[in-house]
Amino acid sequence: MKLKCIITDDEPMARKGIRGYIEKTDFLSLAGECETAIELNSFLKKESVDVIFLDVEMPGLTGMEFLSSAVNLPKIIIVSAYEQYALKGYEMNVFDYLLKPVSYERFLKSVNKVYNQHEKELKNVYVDHIFVKVEKKTKKMMLKDILFIESMENYVVVHTAVSKEVVYCTLKTISDNLPSETFFQTHRSFIVNTEQIQAIEGNILEIGNHKIPISRNLKDEIYNKYISKNFVSRNKEDR
Repeated sequence: MKLKCIITDDEPMARKGIRGYIEKTDFLSLAGECETAIELNSFLKKESVDVIFLDVEMPGLTGMEFLSSAVNLPKIIIVSAYEQYALKGYEMNVFDYLLKPVSYERFLKSVNKVYNQHEKELKNVYVDHIFVKVEKKTKKMMLKDILFIESMENYVVVHTAVSKEVVYCTLKTISDNLPSETFFQTHRSFIVNTEQIQAIEGNILEIGNHKIPISRNLKDEIYNKYISKNFVSRNKEDR
């Protein structure tokens, strides 16, 4: 997957520098260049992009004025010689703020973050089920129905409230197709649907009538990531 980019800057040398960085980055492609934010506004009405590299100080319409007036924008990376606009930029939800002159190392760090975020968003938007090979059938399973997945050497058992589906694959293979926001590997042999967790005691999770072990080194992570944000305690004074 390549991210489509557009550069908007009134300085030809600045555009050339970012263009060169895009060309040497294999997961980026250049969709176009604009000298002004007005040109950019017209371009976006005809073509969609994933990333905009945007200067701030430009004639006619500044980068900040463009951001204030535009809607449904892709990821914005501001590229400017003026650091005083950084706070305002972040208040307007820009993805990153690069100060000129921009090194390739700093550029790459920024676009790597964009790429990772883009992949994460795509996975979260479109995945509500997986297909698994069960005997001679390819079966659709809704993620919300999965309680947990158990590894059994060269295959896994997908547990739901009403069935156990034996799938010939590794735990890692099925894990790669599950959203990490909901599914968590608690142990080398178990992945759980965190929305199905009913209780936790020591190093054991309870899901229905099942007790799932938690590796010692993962207990704090699963508690902090999935449980503590919804945890309500009752003080002795309230009893």
